[in-house]
Amino acid sequence: MKILLVEDELNLLHTTSAFLRHEGFTCEEAASYSIAEDKLVVYQYDAVILDITLPDGNGLDLLKKLKEKQPDTGILIVSARNSLDDKLKGLDLGADDYITKPFFMAELNSRVNAIIRRRRFNGNSSIIFNEIEIIPDAMQVKVQDKSIELTKKEYDLLLYFVTNKHRVLTKESIAEHIWGDSIDLVDSFDFIYTHIKNLRRKVLQECSSDYLQSIYGVGYKFTDR
Repeated sequence: MKILLVEDELNLLHTTSAFLRHEGFTCEEAASYSIAEDKLVVYQYDAVILDITLPDGNGLDLLKKLKEKQPDTGILIVSARNSLDDKLKGLDLGADDYITKPFFMAELNSRVNAIIRRRRFNGNSSIIFNEIEIIPDAMQVKVQDKSIELTKKEYDLLLYFVTNKHRVLTKESIAEHIWGDSIDLVDSFDFIYTHIKNLRRKVLQECSSDYLQSIYGVGYKFTDR
């Protein structure tokens, strides 16, 4: 799952990012309105954690643009203790939830997970695709009720494929979603093939069907059609 953190307090930004990465998220950081705006034009996110008080713009304006460009992205507002009006405005504009500074990282993590479950998984605690079950909170995968061991990248790939089932995903979009915007520095996406090859092998050891289709010259599609 890929998250954009928009926060101008750099210590809080880096601390939150490190914590959420430890929890299994791919995190990108934006310390200003302009940086966040640029990222939202180029990249897709599962959730955005948005501080609405920014030095170079109003986070509520960014929220409006986000809902126009990425309506399926979950939004968690970060607000000051006494800013009830901003919280209400944010919720009216389409934010999913809010959290007040100072906050506990565990609570932030729980709220983000709840938003993603509602947005991406229809409120379910697990995702089921035929005989494959993914339990995001535990980062666990089962095939025909048997747990399989995946690396972090293999798990991220499977989750991305299943949540985008029946869609053709380019190698570029896969790399950018799993590895973040640092992938722009990479000259080739060939390394993705190795991760996908290992994922396919592990799943096929327990699965009767190979749902991952290679689309020549484009990328991949996860489908049973």
